[in-house]
Amino acid sequence: MIFTDAQWARLEAMAELVAGEGDAPVPAEQVEAALPRVSAILGQTDLPAERLARAPRLRALINVEGNFFANVDYEACFARGVEILGVGPIFAVPVAEMALGLALDLARGITAGDRAMREGREAYGLAGNREAFLLSRATIGIVGFGGLGRALRRLLAGFSADSLVHDPWLPDAAIRDEGCRPMALDELLGQARVIFLCAGVTAENEGFVGARELGLIRDDAVLLLLSRAAIVDFGALMEEARSGRLRVATDVFPMEPVPPGDPVRGIEGLLLSSHRAGGIPEAFHDLGERVIDDLGLLLRGLPPARLQPARRQTVALLRSKPGRSYTRDDEINQRTSAPAGP
Repeated sequence: MIFTDAQWARLEAMAELVAGEGDAPVPAEQVEAALPRVSAILGQTDLPAERLARAPRLRALINVEGNFFANVDYEACFARGVEILGVGPIFAVPVAEMALGLALDLARGITAGDRAMREGREAYGLAGNREAFLLSRATIGIVGFGGLGRALRRLLAGFSADSLVHDPWLPDAAIRDEGCRPMALDELLGQARVIFLCAGVTAENEGFVGARELGLIRDDAVLLLLSRAAIVDFGALMEEARSGRLRVATDVFPMEPVPPGDPVRGIEGLLLSSHRAGGIPEAFHDLGERVIDDLGLLLRGLPPARLQPARRQTVALLRSKPGRSYTRDDEINQRTSAPAGP
């Protein structure tokens, strides 16, 4: 998924590779056999302390999905000096671009207008724009100001928007440095016309945008869920969309793939995207290039330069659920590598 043929050839020249067939996971027994020699693991392999102990040469765990699952003993990695690298920032710009597109769609009724015209019920000019509004000079709320929130802020700069930001992991001054106004969550929800939910899910914030918080949002607002479904009360959010009080778009869902008969598919006031905001070929190949670059540095005993090191203070708090093809016993897209030679 993440390596072109040329990139894979570079990997093969760099190290002895242990990999599954095609996109198949590496069998557990093959992983166990490689552990005594392995220098780096690419993927979401289960790494409890006892398994880490069987990998004395391990230098790096490179997370290639963007989520830090609770299947790794991160404290043991830090104690051992094992680098934990994340790729989340690679997806920030692609997701931010999609977020902007979804916001423009809801603000200007692009998809709704297309459907109306195909069904012969279109209205022209002002009559077709009664509920439309400009993103330019609108009051924008960004909840979560990590890589995605900041990338989105840069894209919104040309709209001269009043940008409100809520992020309890950042001091107010850091938010002001980005040209935004720091704000408590309740205040932001009550003031913003367009709200982007960009926060990651942690052990402390699951469902923090619930029915009460949704009720604070103004009736003519647009709400976009881009990061993880677990940060909201998804049922309450769907009720708001179904009622028509809010215009809602979501790229993420509590269960993926969404079951064929899920009622979410029939909600008229909901703009749907099948968790595809970040997963475009350019992002995956960029990811592969950065992985190869940093792996090459690590195997030479140098620090990584292109991926984002996980922080001891926060990695254990992150609580993303496994991706749609991942279970703890089914290590999809796992890659392990050990130095070539004896």
